[in-house]
Amino acid sequence: MQTFKARCVFDGRATLGEGPGWDESSQALIWVDIEQGKVCRFFPNQARNECWAVGQRVGFVVRTHDAQLLAGGQQGFFRLDPATGKTTDIGHPESHLPDNRFNDAKCDPQGRLWAGTMSCLETPGVGNLYCMNLEGKVEARLDGITISNGLAWSQDQRTLYYIDTPTRRVDAFDFDPETGAIANRRPVIEIPDGMGYPDGMTIDAEGRLWVALWAGWGVGCWDPSTGALLSKVELPVECVTSCCFGGPDYQTLYITTASRDLDAAGWVQQPLAGGLFAAEVGVGGLPAQAYMGQ
Repeated sequence: MQTFKARCVFDGRATLGEGPGWDESSQALIWVDIEQGKVCRFFPNQARNECWAVGQRVGFVVRTHDAQLLAGGQQGFFRLDPATGKTTDIGHPESHLPDNRFNDAKCDPQGRLWAGTMSCLETPGVGNLYCMNLEGKVEARLDGITISNGLAWSQDQRTLYYIDTPTRRVDAFDFDPETGAIANRRPVIEIPDGMGYPDGMTIDAEGRLWVALWAGWGVGCWDPSTGALLSKVELPVECVTSCCFGGPDYQTLYITTASRDLDAAGWVQQPLAGGLFAAEVGVGGLPAQAYMGQ
C-alpha cells in the first residue's frame, strides 16, 4: 500500500473543521468549523483565512452559481453573501427536531443539493438525507441515519456513494441523473477494524474514493469497484474529518481535522489538531459542482 504525508497549510485550531470544497472563482478553500459556528474561506496562495460567525452550529457550506454560499446548520438552510457577511434563512426541514443539525452536503452533477442531518447528541437513527432541487424544494430521501456524512458521484453520474459513519461502510446507490432518484443500496467498502470511522470523502478523476478517517490518523483511498484499500495519507492528527481536491489544476488534496476531544495531554501529542492539511497524492480531482438552483 502506498502512503503519503500531509503537510499543515493553516494551523487554524478548529474545534470541528469540516466540509472543504474548492471555490474556483476565488481560488480558495471554503470550509466550516461546526462547533464554533464559523463559515471560512482559506486562500492558499496567501496563507490567509477569513471567517464569518453565523450564530449556530454550521455543518456544511457549498458555493452557488451566483457567487453566494449556501450552508446548513442547527437552524436550517441559509445563504451567505461573502461580500457582506449577511445571512438569509431559506428553510428548516427539521425545526421539529431541535437537537438535530445538518452535517455534510454536496451538490450532484445537475446542481441539486444533497444534505444530511444528525443528532447533536449522536442519538442513533434520527438523522435524514435531504435533496434540495433546483426550485428550492426540499425532500427527504433517506431516514434512520445516525451520522450522515460523505457524498460523491461517479463520473458517469449513475452511482451515488454515501456514508453513515457508525456503519463503518461506504454504500452505493443507483442514481438517476434526470430525476435524482436513488435505489439499490449496497455496501462497496468496509473500513477495517482499527482504521477509524469513515467521515467525509471525495472522488478523484480515476473514480477512486478518498475517505477521511475519524480516529484513524489519515485519509484512505479505496477502489469502490473492488473494495480494495489502495493508499493512505498520514496525518499527525487523530480525528480527520473530510477532504476535497483543489488548487488551480485540482492536483492537491485538502483535508480538514478536529480538536474537539483533546485534553491537555492530547494537545501536546497533536499540536496541529484542527488545522487544514494538504497533500499531493499522484492523482487529481474534478471541480466541485455548485448549487444551480434559485
